[in-house]
Amino acid sequence: MNLLAFDTSTDVMSMAVSRWVDGAPRVWQKEGPGGSLASSVLIQGLLDLLQQADISLKSLDAICFGSGPGSFTGLRTACSVAQGLAFGAELPVLPIPSLLAVAEEARHSALPQNQSGKIIALLDARMDEMYGASYQFEGERWIDIQAPCLLSPAGLQAWESAHSTRCDVWAGNVFEVYADRLPVRLDSNARRISALPTASAMLRLAPGLIAAGLRVSAEQAMPIYIRDKVAKTTEERAVEKAEKAEKIRIAASDSSHA
Repeated sequence: MNLLAFDTSTDVMSMAVSRWVDGAPRVWQKEGPGGSLASSVLIQGLLDLLQQADISLKSLDAICFGSGPGSFTGLRTACSVAQGLAFGAELPVLPIPSLLAVAEEARHSALPQNQSGKIIALLDARMDEMYGASYQFEGERWIDIQAPCLLSPAGLQAWESAHSTRCDVWAGNVFEVYADRLPVRLDSNARRISALPTASAMLRLAPGLIAAGLRVSAEQAMPIYIRDKVAKTTEERAVEKAEKAEKIRIAASDSSHA
């Protein structure tokens, strides 16, 4: 399966391409600045990876993007770029929750031999809040236990207890950020793993999600917004304008080469 994946929901942008070489998947990947900084380098970075992998955009089986929750501008950038590339190449899009990618990254690094387990994924949401979700894995299959939501550091333990989400691993980027704000007693039997949503984790998740029928058309691709956004900043409006112009350029370029 040939796939392109990228996530810009945090301060670290992650992108990767996979294609089959001699009967086995091979991955090309890179990182860069994420969030609001991703828009200036994301498209060129993806095109560079495709060139390194010697694969054309139209030969992909899907374009995977980190759908959030996360940086508002980062999510808009990822979704717009995924839509623009997919429209031009007539490809399906696979939105992958960024917290699920965090959970998969932690499973891959901390529990590679385990056939089942539970992971709570947490990402810094700024403003003294965190995005959280919990998942259970059975082999390569993932099950949502608690959908993504917004939490305060002090409310994490109550959330864990209320939803019976005791787990094997706490994963994310909040342990240093909120070190003095997290409850003293989190599940003492669970490991804490620093992890971010990576494109390589998304590539591992993609086959199962595709088999479950979760690919969508470009116009149906949407980010996951947890925190309400009542107004756009000047920077965000400029980014949105640039993204629309880039989608038009990509579609026009593809049409001229068809």
